[in-house]
Amino acid sequence: MPTPLPAQLPAKLTISLWDFTWYTRTGPGEPFADLDRAFTEAAERGHNTIRICAMPFLLFGSGLDTSRLRLGPLGGSYGQRVRWYDVAGETEIDGRAQLLALFQAARRHDFHVILSSWEYQQSPSFAGDRAWFDALLAIDPEHRAEALADALADLIDFLAAHDGLDDRIAFTELHNEVQAGRLADGLPGLADPVVELKDRLTRGIERFKSRHPDRPVTVNYATVPVGALRGVPENVDVAVFHPYVYGVLDELLDAFALRDLDRPFPQERARRELLRPDAPDLADWAPPEADRWRLTATVVGVREIYVHDWCDPDKWDAWLYDRYATHRLAMEQRLVTWIEAAADWAAAAGVPLVFGEGWVGYTPPHGTFEEGPVGAAFCRLAVAESARVGARGTLVCSNAAPHHAMWQDVALQRECNALFRGDSV
Repeated sequence: MPTPLPAQLPAKLTISLWDFTWYTRTGPGEPFADLDRAFTEAAERGHNTIRICAMPFLLFGSGLDTSRLRLGPLGGSYGQRVRWYDVAGETEIDGRAQLLALFQAARRHDFHVILSSWEYQQSPSFAGDRAWFDALLAIDPEHRAEALADALADLIDFLAAHDGLDDRIAFTELHNEVQAGRLADGLPGLADPVVELKDRLTRGIERFKSRHPDRPVTVNYATVPVGALRGVPENVDVAVFHPYVYGVLDELLDAFALRDLDRPFPQERARRELLRPDAPDLADWAPPEADRWRLTATVVGVREIYVHDWCDPDKWDAWLYDRYATHRLAMEQRLVTWIEAAADWAAAAGVPLVFGEGWVGYTPPHGTFEEGPVGAAFCRLAVAESARVGARGTLVCSNAAPHHAMWQDVALQRECNALFRGDSV
């Protein structure tokens, strides 16, 4: 039988995605320099839950000293105009103390926390050296989910030992978007990675349950993997999916081969249609030599970072708006179908449904396609559909968080969160 969610949780989880940024951007003037302010603003916008990379393996599995954890940008100007990667400067924190500070602030503001990890995707790329990344890679891919389970179980024990702060935990995810990172290393590649990962993830969940049988645990997936849902482990306690519909954004990715390294990058077309006049060539854009290891410590590829770093945001937005009409219906249909498919799987499994990220896709921080009228319409549609299918948790948008421009759209967040809760604005 699935382990139920804690009884003290709100009836609806209105989620803000704080990911790894709650520890990478803590310096002066950064969005998480003042945790109380971040929580106050989140509450004002109608949120009651945050979802984070709790850096569990680093803090409780790596064996590294995290009392003076150095964090910072990817090196030079590289990634400084890329969403989630635009860390302003270097900072130093006590990792475990920072975790306690977050949970203490969550208690003060009556928030709950979804524990997760981005460590096999990009979290180590912000560290002062590669020791964290190397410690992660040293774990055999067959046992990475189990290593995360042990680290998360230890993390929960740590919170419980400090004033019972574990009461803030909504549920635990072994890892973020499991099929889109290094948890999938070494798979045969003969079937969808969602299917091929099933045994590894099932063992990881069982390991966690052996330590904390009374706490709900799960994994989550990039997209809603329609056609491979049989790969979701039967022992998850929560169904968690990230419905990024892309559509017109997929056309941009394909046109410029941003994720297809088997095709040449169309440099001159990119200059005409996307880039600023002063953009260097792709071949000339990289972090300093000493920071090149970071390129393999993140799943976001060099081409995508280059185009986000050097695009003219107006050109980017215009490119998408010019082509959006031919994608609109398919994008809306995909969103509705994916939400319905996720709800159907959750109902069959007898577990609650949560959408922890989603809607359009990965856009530059200074673009406004997702923050503008098109993106807002998808927020409203997705939240309404989440409510219609009975989801237990959802979010306004992945970009509705303190480190994104959408945070300033207070009205949209209040509207969508009220819609999901069934309240009047």
